Amino acid sequence: MPKMKTNKSVKKRIKVTGTGKLVRRSSRLRHLLSGRTSKQKRRLRRPTVLAAGDRKRMRALLGI
Repeated sequence: MPKMKTNKSVKKRIKVTGTGKLVRRSSRLRHLLSGRTSKQKRRLRRPTVLAAGDRKRMRALLGI
């Protein structure tokens, strides 16, 4: 059986923390930012922990 290949697009978008959590960047920070408050934009800059429903699928794509 060949080795499992890592999905490179997922690898570039998701980081695994030391405790094994999956962390991603927030969306909605590319354009149309004038309609958002400074507080919203500041909060979107911080990385977020991946949702529980996506965790299993992303771990499989990362090969972990």
